[in-house]
Amino acid sequence: MSVNFIGMITSNKNSEIHPPSGPAIDRDYLRRFAQAHEQSGFDRVLVPYHSTGPDATLTIAQAAAATERIDLMLAHRPGFVAPTLAARQLATLDQHTGGRLGVHIISGGSDSEQRRDGDYLDHDQRYARTDEYLDILRRVWTEDKPFDHEGAYYRFENAYSEVKPVQQPHIPIFFGGASDAAIPVAGKHANIYALWGESLDQVRDLTGRVRAEAARHGRDVAFSVSFRPILADTEDAAWARAERILAETKRLRAASVVTSQHLKQGGPQQSEGARRLLAAADQGARVDKRLWTEIARETGARYNSTALVGTPEQVAEALLDYYDLGVTNFLIRGFDPLDDVIDYGRELLPRTRALVAERVKNVARKQAA
Repeated sequence: MSVNFIGMITSNKNSEIHPPSGPAIDRDYLRRFAQAHEQSGFDRVLVPYHSTGPDATLTIAQAAAATERIDLMLAHRPGFVAPTLAARQLATLDQHTGGRLGVHIISGGSDSEQRRDGDYLDHDQRYARTDEYLDILRRVWTEDKPFDHEGAYYRFENAYSEVKPVQQPHIPIFFGGASDAAIPVAGKHANIYALWGESLDQVRDLTGRVRAEAARHGRDVAFSVSFRPILADTEDAAWARAERILAETKRLRAASVVTSQHLKQGGPQQSEGARRLLAAADQGARVDKRLWTEIARETGARYNSTALVGTPEQVAEALLDYYDLGVTNFLIRGFDPLDDVIDYGRELLPRTRALVAERVKNVARKQAA
């Protein structure tokens, strides 16, 4: 199995240590950010969704126009657009990008976040709605005749789309959610199940649960794990950089300089992913070989906020440990967003790919023996 790297782009420069400044949309920065991922050898780039931020669908269209080869991943929340319309929009995007689109389904782990856009379903109801929503998306993408539907959340007649995705049988579905309500939906629908950067034991447990659910439907599922790699020429320098990042994060939060709602708030209590990251943090600041949990602890683990710290070679070896658990996709982004993308492309990506290629060769030799 090969390994894929996914980056994340935003419409302006921001992170825990870089408060956003200027307008919410910096077209030049977005273009350079997207192109840097392509030039650095990333396989795909994510455009995230926040209830207060720029529209992700229009942003990804801009990223597609600025690039040629890199695949794209659109974060999409069911519930705000009818699934019949969303299916046509996504298929249209897949056509215009030449089959480069993936869709990352996020049902929502925070009532307050959802209610900004008028969604008042509770946590478990949101996942039940997602199940029905994805059933409809896949039917619109694949069926060659109009169909009717009457379910708990959607009802329509003669649904049909003249535009179909370039990718067959349909656009790949990434899926996030670690709660008991989420796992059955993931097993039924996800092509790639996405986790935040948990410990090896936690990833082993969660991927096992998702695999078991997928097996009930006769399906296989791939896995993606998200990290914030912190690199330097030596291990000591990397840990020192991590401590500087933590100190600046604390300083900005204490001074109320952080203006982004996404970075400012604590972890949503309903998010199982947040609880799992905080459980990893309870094991200590450093878990396994290189997993660093301090930013997750500081921010309430509201988002992917754990790091792998070390030299490029050391972090590549840490990623290989997750690969050995069956993880073939890594979503990585830095605290210095654009500069880190370029840095990852110089050494981390090629080193990891080389280690994976050697691992694949060794497995093939053993099987042939």
